[in-house]
Amino acid sequence: MGKVVCPWDTLINFITDAFVGYGIPEEDAKICTDVLLESDRRGIESHGCNRFKPIYLDRIKAGIQNPVTNFEVVKETPCTAVVDGHDGMGQVIGYKSMQMAIDKAKQYGLGMVAVRNSCHYGIAGYYATQATKQGCIGITGTNARPSVAPTFGVEGMFGTNPLTIGIPTDEDFDFVIDCATSITQNGKIEYYERIGEEVHPGTIIGLDGESIEGDAGVALKKIRNGEAALTTLGGIGEALGGYKGYGYAMVIELLSAALQDGQYGKALNGKDENGNLVPYHLGHFFIAIDTNHFVGEEETRKKAGDIIRSVRNSRKAPGAEKIYTAGEKEWLVWQERKDHGVPINESVQKEMNQVRDELGLTQYKFPWED
Repeated sequence: MGKVVCPWDTLINFITDAFVGYGIPEEDAKICTDVLLESDRRGIESHGCNRFKPIYLDRIKAGIQNPVTNFEVVKETPCTAVVDGHDGMGQVIGYKSMQMAIDKAKQYGLGMVAVRNSCHYGIAGYYATQATKQGCIGITGTNARPSVAPTFGVEGMFGTNPLTIGIPTDEDFDFVIDCATSITQNGKIEYYERIGEEVHPGTIIGLDGESIEGDAGVALKKIRNGEAALTTLGGIGEALGGYKGYGYAMVIELLSAALQDGQYGKALNGKDENGNLVPYHLGHFFIAIDTNHFVGEEETRKKAGDIIRSVRNSRKAPGAEKIYTAGEKEWLVWQERKDHGVPINESVQKEMNQVRDELGLTQYKFPWED
């Protein structure tokens, strides 16, 4: 696949400088870079460098995302807040909103912040971990462009809508479950297209109600054109519990829009009735629960650790080497990558070269150019 490992320092400095070059204030650019690269630290390459140019820089250039984030608190109580992000950088909005929820939780036990008019905020697990690092349980979700069909439907009516929860433990990694309520997500299909991998059977449904397979690029175009949709967790129909994924997706859609009078469904398509690009106006929510308002952080971490260890030590299936708990595989990837860097595929290599040359960041020489 032509991947080349790029050192962390090179990536951090280059991506930050590129964000600044596109008009993002330096402190905000550092947040955006940290959130972006957290995906690559965890091995979730579909949401890391893979999305640096097309999801963030190209949208700024197109005028549908503001590089300077106007973080407006519309309404606030001791435990809650409603924020308008004014189509600024989703990572900055997400970071500030979760920290606001954490600060409220530290004082009152629980805090929740609902956001409207935001943009793609990157890996949701970043914000859950932001909470666990500070001794809180963190919960977040976001709606997204409509690309997922409801059970018994074939039309994309809501987004991949992740339900993400982080719980502090006494292990080297916290318990963080971060996954879409669809079987796969748009970013994964985009990544498959980049590396030449075909879509997996049962993950995409056509207008005829049948599973779409084959070339990821073709499938992606069909989703964008409204000729296909992603399927919810459980797959097509009800036989394997597709209604469960559908139900949880709707919970995220409701929490991402109803509490803050935000946009939803087809309004998040990123285009107007004439096909012109417009801001996405996404909604998010962030919940923090301070463990010190219950039995305390130390006791919570120990009990959570005991629970996940008991599960990992249970009887394994024949041929299975190990039982994992959420957050463990991502931590193992970080152990492998922390001293080396991120494997960058050929498509992203070209994009980074293009951005560097466009901005005149001539101080950067990438390892794939050797």
